[in-house]
Amino acid sequence: MVDRIVTGAHYGLRGWLVQRISAVIMAVYVFFVAGYIVLNSHFGDHLGRGGLDYYKWVMLFSNPLMRSFTLLFLIALFYHAWIGLRDIVMDYVRSAKVRLLIYVLLTVLLLLYSIWAVQILWGI
Repeated sequence: MVDRIVTGAHYGLRGWLVQRISAVIMAVYVFFVAGYIVLNSHFGDHLGRGGLDYYKWVMLFSNPLMRSFTLLFLIALFYHAWIGLRDIVMDYVRSAKVRLLIYVLLTVLLLLYSIWAVQILWGI
């Protein structure tokens, strides 16, 4: 049996918990949007609402609550992705320099995606 001294920043439990919480946030959003699509698409024609078109999407995303919910979804998605990719890099990339480079690239990329999402949602 090999004795191994545990080292590191001990992100395991916190990362695990954050991934579960972010997964719940993403699941709620996906179910909401899927329900909206089903109720407003041609599947919902028997309800007399017509099909899903551009104007219904504009109405949905013009609501500040929906924009905020979408931003919360995207933040949860990016944080979920960061934790998962960080763990993969920690497990499989041995070189500290390469690992640092990958972390910096991932951080910059996810921050740029976040800024882009805010620009899309609020037109800033």
